[in-house]
Amino acid sequence: MNILFIHQNFPGQFKHLAPALQARGHKVAALTAEKNQQKTPIPTYRYTMPFTEPDPRQARLGTTFIVMTDRAHRVALAAVHMRDKLGFVPDVILGHCGWGETLFLREVWPQARILVYAEFFYATEGLDVGFDPEFSKLTLPVRMSVTSRQAHLALAMVQADAALAPTEWQADSFPPEFRAKITITHDGVDTDTLRPDPQAQYTLPDGRVLRAGDEVLTYVARNIEPYRGSHIFLRALPEVLAARPEAQVVIIGNDGVSYSSAPKQGSWRDVFMDEVRDRLDLSRVHFLGSVPYRDYVTLLQIGRVHAYLTVPFVLSWSMLEAMSLGALVVGSRTGPVEEVITDGVNGCLVDFFDVEGWSDALIAALSAPARFQPMREMARRTIVDNHDLRRICLPRLIRFVEQAGQEAV
Repeated sequence: MNILFIHQNFPGQFKHLAPALQARGHKVAALTAEKNQQKTPIPTYRYTMPFTEPDPRQARLGTTFIVMTDRAHRVALAAVHMRDKLGFVPDVILGHCGWGETLFLREVWPQARILVYAEFFYATEGLDVGFDPEFSKLTLPVRMSVTSRQAHLALAMVQADAALAPTEWQADSFPPEFRAKITITHDGVDTDTLRPDPQAQYTLPDGRVLRAGDEVLTYVARNIEPYRGSHIFLRALPEVLAARPEAQVVIIGNDGVSYSSAPKQGSWRDVFMDEVRDRLDLSRVHFLGSVPYRDYVTLLQIGRVHAYLTVPFVLSWSMLEAMSLGALVVGSRTGPVEEVITDGVNGCLVDFFDVEGWSDALIAALSAPARFQPMREMARRTIVDNHDLRRICLPRLIRFVEQAGQEAV
């Protein structure tokens, strides 16, 4: 078959799937944004984006839809070039619906089966918006804005022949009208590579060497921001460090924003650290920013406890990878986390907002590693049995795409 992947930051969620399909003899290509510099073995074509953003004063609640349809327009132009100049006609198209890229492809390749990666559907109740009133209040303007952001997602689902979601909770964020189209299969965790290593060690910038078994608490997020509970975690730290004088805290994450709104000035890290700075032994709190993937893995192998918090939103790969690495995850009692972690079985759960509860749970886990060892082992077993890349997820993903291709013939 001819298979086309579309993702503005390709390979994204298709890192393993696209090469696997190529290895099975399919002709695989990708279409991505011009600025994307990710390396991939897949033949890749690019589309350009307009230089100007729409004026919110004119577009008002349609701003997001204009941005997404502008992107869809550019994708469609690139698709016409691929069809007319390169002779590429896909049997199957698989694209992420979050950026509008698949919206007009039916008009270019009417016979192709269109599949979308259905990661998340915005709503005004029960999900991320309004969950944390400290940063998001459900006023009428906010509700209308959230509802307007559904437009391109709904249109993409209408256009799609089938959809793919990584978790049950994320699939359930979509309206019932679309839910029947969605197959649930995670992108997969490479459990053969991501496994515990009792010999792991890492040298911090200050020269301190951390080794597996040391009293190390880890926290990971793409950016230090409210959506991933950074404020709750940092507010819990003073009590943790006071109770555990040997503990070292390693924080991986940049100072930008991925999902949250930006603070009025500075970074969220600065804002939250200003609250607790005078109550922390800063020599034991290590902000590493963004680190190479190998270092990230090593630090999770070393950590005695890994804290993971999220509002009701997309589940981070990092939590599943931490579990595969045998980490004891103390996670927030929110929907996406509860789908994977059962409190007291393969990890610990704490109410998202309970700062004192977070301090207590982290102190307990740091204090008695032997008592929590069965949970660490069960955490890895959970990922091996349910999210293993090669034995479970990749075969299902391949079957999903190939069955769509058979239906197109």
